[in-house]
Amino acid sequence: MDRDLPLQSTNNSSEKKVTVIQPTPSWSLVNLAELWSYRELVSVMIIRDLKVRYKQTVMGVAWAVLQPLTMILIFTLIFGKLAKIPSDGYPYPVFVFSGLLAWNFFSSAIGTSGVSLIGASNLVSKVYFPRIIVPISSIGVSLVDFVISAALLLIMMMLYGIPITANILWLPFFMAGLFILSIGFGSWLAAITVTYRDFRYVISYLLQIWMYLTPVLYPVSFVPEKWQWLLYLNPLYAWITGIRASFLNQPIDLFGTFISLSFSILIFAAGMFYFEKTQRRFADII
Repeated sequence: MDRDLPLQSTNNSSEKKVTVIQPTPSWSLVNLAELWSYRELVSVMIIRDLKVRYKQTVMGVAWAVLQPLTMILIFTLIFGKLAKIPSDGYPYPVFVFSGLLAWNFFSSAIGTSGVSLIGASNLVSKVYFPRIIVPISSIGVSLVDFVISAALLLIMMMLYGIPITANILWLPFFMAGLFILSIGFGSWLAAITVTYRDFRYVISYLLQIWMYLTPVLYPVSFVPEKWQWLLYLNPLYAWITGIRASFLNQPIDLFGTFISLSFSILIFAAGMFYFEKTQRRFADII
């Protein structure tokens, strides 16, 4: 028997919000508006990763202090005392720590973001959200470690009688550049590691080589002048030396900063493009 269907209400208050999920073009940038709407998820995942990292550990957050201190001791003995590498007139422990501060952030960000999608496979395959949130949140954890290490560096500077100058105001800019570079590399590595699982072992190998090609343990002046132009080909160059200059009141290399910024923006865009192109396959192959 026929019956009348109820009329739909025209009252806006009774209408439901409908989210339509559509495929994106094969080559596109990340939808920043959508990413911003999921900002709370980023903070939740950062807090979750921090809890997992330090859960059921004897020393807890102290590991974030013990690791750089151990590296400073080893590098000071080998490179500062035995190899007699110069440190631009600063105590070598402070000099090397100001470089390790930036390097540890980058290496940790790349290492964790590169395997972040594999670690979140259950979440990626069952729930929809912008996948780029996974590597970004893993990099956010490294940022927390950076803040702890930066506080330790300031304490060391006070003990050695090194003043904090107005150069410290450059620090947010150089950290922003390093963060952009980390997201670019991290998103690319995260996407490619989903397809090629053995690539995770290549990451640590490449980072070990990259460290010695970057002026972390030695000053720029240690490199022969005729070869110093090669440092500009390293996208990490200005961020490592810039963060060091921010703490130690050294001159800022504006030309090198422009080169590293250009490289970082290109790497960021390339990483985002590749991530967006491949993310539609993540749930199927992860």
